[in-house]
Amino acid sequence: MHELALCQGLIELLVEQGRVHGFTEVRSVTLAIGALGHVDPEALAFCFDVVSEGTLAEGAVLTIERPDGTAHCVGCGSDVTLASRLDPCPRCGSSQLMVTGGQDMQLREMEVR
Repeated sequence: MHELALCQGLIELLVEQGRVHGFTEVRSVTLAIGALGHVDPEALAFCFDVVSEGTLAEGAVLTIERPDGTAHCVGCGSDVTLASRLDPCPRCGSSQLMVTGGQDMQLREMEVR
């Protein structure tokens, strides 16, 4: 379950930023996890609650946004939006797609004290 490792890295980042910027509590965290990334949002939320225990992020509200993926269709030359890696090109039906976005995880916002 790589969601656990992702959450451990996120907590490390929050702790480091707390030291650098002088905050001692994280009240909320908003993440953007692309729809084409291989991350299960429910598993990530569970892991966040477990990993944050005893840290400055304990009890923080985690919000997960799921931006669509994007791809370039080799078949028709279109740049398209995808909800899943298994989707064909919505314009021509081709499966020759080169993913161009929606695979990453970004820390978008956090509320601290």
